[in-house]
Amino acid sequence: MTEGYGAISRRDVLKTSATGAAIAGSLGPGNIAVAQGQADAPPQATVSLKINGKPTRLTLDTRTTLLDALREHVRLTGTKKGCDHGQCGACTVIVNGRRINSCLTLAVMHEGDEVTTIEGLGGPDNLHPMQAAFVEHDGYQCGYCTPGQICSAIAVLDEIRAGIPSHVTEDVSKAPAMTTLEMRERMSGNICRCGAYSNIAEAMAQVAGQKSKGDKA
Repeated sequence: MTEGYGAISRRDVLKTSATGAAIAGSLGPGNIAVAQGQADAPPQATVSLKINGKPTRLTLDTRTTLLDALREHVRLTGTKKGCDHGQCGACTVIVNGRRINSCLTLAVMHEGDEVTTIEGLGGPDNLHPMQAAFVEHDGYQCGYCTPGQICSAIAVLDEIRAGIPSHVTEDVSKAPAMTTLEMRERMSGNICRCGAYSNIAEAMAQVAGQKSKGDKA
């Protein structure tokens, strides 16, 4: 007999093992597998989205992020998984006109929402103006962060046009100016490990309809 708090004897161990074996024997191998499968089955839910203009209905594990739903279930792999913690911006997509980190939100939270990914912005034969500007200004190097950068850049210009202030807006009672400083601040959540930030700013300035060289950096 082992002494001390919570101690069990060798006899207790043998009794517990025998009981477990007896239960397993009564179930049979097939029933054990079924019972195990039922215990491990994750909860499922159906969600309807409009992805790049196309109605899409998915049945998913309720723990599936929007990022994984797009990549693994819809096969839209343009949206990248970087840090998977909402810190790099590589997974940025546009939902109902606003940019979000798709790795930080569950797909089932977006019932009925409109989701735009890099694939929905334009293709090789019909580039979105922001995509074309990134190409013209070399706004990428390895390209891994580029889909998120482009989605975020488009949303940033819409935010400024809508009058939404940022941390660097001098007077929040007035509409923010379309300056390099505003654009850089708003894009700070999108990390480019290759360091193409100046080129990205030039691309955004072109789409915004102004030259960024005259702005205060």
